[in-house]
Order: sequence, then C-alpha cells, then structure tokens
Amino acid sequence: MTPPIDPVPPVDPSAEEEPVPARPSWGPATGVGSLPGTDPVEALFVVTGELPEFAHLPELPGRGPGADLVGRSAALLVDLAVELTPAGWRLVPRPGIDQRRAEELLARDLDALYDVAEGYAGPFKVQAAGPWTLAAGLERTRGDRAVVDPGARRDLAQSLTEGLAAHVAAVSARVPGAQVVVQLDEPSLPAVLAGALPTASGWGKLSAVEAPVVEQELAAVVGALPGPVVVHCCADRAPLGLFRAAGADALSFDLGRVQDLDALGTAVEAGAHLFPGVVPGTDAPLPAPRATASRLQAWWRELGFSAEGLHEAVTLTPSCGLAGATPGYARRAMSHVREAARYLQPE
Repeated sequence: MTPPIDPVPPVDPSAEEEPVPARPSWGPATGVGSLPGTDPVEALFVVTGELPEFAHLPELPGRGPGADLVGRSAALLVDLAVELTPAGWRLVPRPGIDQRRAEELLARDLDALYDVAEGYAGPFKVQAAGPWTLAAGLERTRGDRAVVDPGARRDLAQSLTEGLAAHVAAVSARVPGAQVVVQLDEPSLPAVLAGALPTASGWGKLSAVEAPVVEQELAAVVGALPGPVVVHCCADRAPLGLFRAAGADALSFDLGRVQDLDALGTAVEAGAHLFPGVVPGTDAPLPAPRATASRLQAWWRELGFSAEGLHEAVTLTPSCGLAGATPGYARRAMSHVREAARYLQPE
C-alpha cells in the first residue's frame, strides 16, 4: 500500500521578504566629540555623568599632536602611515614616532573607557574625520593634499573604513552593553565642494570636487561601516542633503547655521534622525533649558511637522566640539542639552 503523501505546506509570501532592519537607538542628548583637558579618565567621568543616555568617547586635542582630529583619525588607518611636518600631517611610506604617539593616545582612551564605562548600556558614539576631511587634511608624500588625487582618496577611504570597523569592535569589547554609533566629522567638505581649500603653498585654491563624486565616495564609507552612522558638519553651507543621499542615518549640524530647511524636511520624511547643535561650542551665556526647548519646537513647526514627534526625531548637542571651551562651560553645555531634551518629552 502506498503511504499517503504529506501535503505541501503553503508558501508564506512574507517569509521571502528581506528582514526590515531595526531602527537605530538614539538618546535624547549627546556631545559632538571634543572636550577641554588632557585626562581621558576625567573626561569620561564627565561625559557619562552629564550624558548618561547617550555618552561618547571624548577627544582631547589639548594633549597635542596626535590627539587632533586629523592625527587621531590617522591613528585608525590600516596599512597607511603618516608623520607630522611643520605644514601638518603627511602620508609617508612607513610609520614613525608621530603615528605611534597618536596610536598610544587612542589606546589610553580605550583603557580609560574600560575603567570608567564598562557597565554602560545604551547608544555610545565614537568620532573620526570623514573621508573628505581626512583627505583634505593629509598631504601626499610628494605633492599637494590627498584630496586632489582620486587614487589616494580611495586608499584613504578604504583604510579608514577598515580601521573604524576595528575601533568599533574594540569599543564593543570594552563596553559590551554599548550600541556603538559612528560619527564622521566633515568640517572641510563645504570647502571641498566650493573649491575653497588652499593649496599646499597657500597661494592658490584647489579645484572644486563635483557633488556626485563626493556623494559616491562618502556613500562607500557610510555603507561599509558597522552600525548606525552620523555625519557631522558645523560649518556654513553644510551639505545635509548630500549626507542623507550618501546613506547617513543621522545628520549633525549647528542649528544656527542651517538655511536649507527643505533639505532637512526631506531628510526627516525619509527617516533620518537629526542632531541639532543648540548651544555654542565656546564659552557664552546660556539661556534656560526650557527656552532652548521652546526655540527648537518653533523651528520644528517651521519645518512643517507636528510637535508630537519632535522628541523621537532629534538628539540635542552643542553646536560644535567643546575643546575651545573652559572645563566649567563644557560641563554646563552638556548639562544644558540634557535638560533641554527633557522639556521635549511628552507630558
């Protein structure tokens, strides 16, 4: 007797669909990156105390060469070497004392992270120069800035991406409860697009790079990084639409400098998160946190959105890094954005 044939189960159409990626977890307030001072342990105590729901790994450029934006980011590079010259950082055939110093400073920061924040849980941000700012800040071994050389840009971008992925893994190993967010700092990008970068001699300007080229090369880095990516620019004419088109999950900017509200509205409608900088990065009188929240609510209505979704759409920050501020102001600025964010929560 032939055994009965089991019926073929119906195919669930949804089973073949691509899984929807989880939305990144964002906190209500965070810092941009840099702080005054030279002690990484103290800086981390301040950051985790003032910004407990979205801390970041502080940058301390006051420690000198290798702790600055370009030198610190160069310490992440894989199979590429740099050295410091009187004119700035330069690509060289092999690493020397300057690169080792930058790497040692970064290693100290990771040690401090383990000591201070091992039990931290939640979103946690790390920062590095984006590929265009890094290429604009590094000279080739012979010649002008690396930004003028497509081959040098490609090598730098690939090396930076690999180094950042390893950095994220190192942070995750020291703080297992952290959901690591990568911030790419692109303060030089408006000058790259406008042809405003000076040549190495200082007598001329480098040619502008076309926006589609910038977007394509930035997108290659953003798309290859693990976890959510924020692109930050607190300069005038920050190309926020380009950042979003390149795949950034979030846009970080100085609220007082943004004029292209259409680009921001389009980004929000497409699901981008916003990091508006709402207080100065250097010492200045601060309003009451409630006044800052009211200013942001008015701005949000100008964008054309209802107030109910504001608290979920933004993470408040200072307008730029705080390295040029006094320690007391830096602490107050972080406390201010945290308290202002509380007033955005629904009652």
